[in-house]
Amino acid sequence: MPSRDGPRVNEEIRVPQVRLIDQDGEMQGVMTAREALVRAYDVGLDLLEISPNAVPPVCKILDYGKYKYEQQKKANEARKKQKVVEIKEIKVRPNIDDHDYDTKMKQMKGFIDDGDKVKVTLRFRGREMAHQELGVKVLERIRTDLGEVIKVESMPRLENRQMVMVLAPK
Repeated sequence: MPSRDGPRVNEEIRVPQVRLIDQDGEMQGVMTAREALVRAYDVGLDLLEISPNAVPPVCKILDYGKYKYEQQKKANEARKKQKVVEIKEIKVRPNIDDHDYDTKMKQMKGFIDDGDKVKVTLRFRGREMAHQELGVKVLERIRTDLGEVIKVESMPRLENRQMVMVLAPK
């Protein structure tokens, strides 16, 4: 029989004894799994294994369909609340103009405030490769200007004709 995800229900519970909690949340004590199942069927509900690792396993009488629905709702709620961290890329040049630099800084601050990571790509063209220290200066300036709100996830490194640095919000 293929095992499916989630707790075991009704006939799938194959242990000699269980600790039963009834539909009102009252502790009924230890009994055979068969007896617990009969009690669940008497009230028209299901027997659900809540903590399979306990000795004996704890089972509860409840409506399995309703239980599954509640779990689904909880999962959706949790998914709604979590934020997907994106990596935003900002491209700069070694000889970037002050005004352009300010605009890029504003964008980067916005991304960091939204909780996204920022990948700063500094592109060298032609003979600029001979003056990589200019590129390093620009990246250092970005790092100092963003200051305390960021942590550097990967230090500037050269990948063929560009330098890449990844910043993450603190």
